Amino acid sequence: MAVVEDDLTLVFSALADPTRRAILERLAQGDATVNELAEPFAMTQQAVSKHVKVLEHARLISRTRTAQARPCVLETVRLDAAVGWIARHRQVWSDRHDRLEEHLAVLRAGRRDDEETTR
Repeated sequence: MAVVEDDLTLVFSALADPTRRAILERLAQGDATVNELAEPFAMTQQAVSKHVKVLEHARLISRTRTAQARPCVLETVRLDAAVGWIARHRQVWSDRHDRLEEHLAVLRAGRRDDEETTR
């Protein structure tokens, strides 16, 4: 079975993990090194590095070089693309929900009419 790795799939796969989402939330406050990102987690730095690599692969973060440090930087363009996808599909489902609600209202009104004529 072929593994599909389009950009959106990579983003949503990366966002599926709570540790990676927490890392992104931390980076929303400012750039940080892997050591700084690892501080709040009860896991090894290597484990955090693996999460960072997944986020880099999804291009949700990048690394810069400042002297000896390589701080991680949040890249919001991919998040914006994911938000856009969700917004488009939310509108489709909202429209479908509205049509279903209208249809159910018509059915309920028809049932009331039937009940009143049988009395």
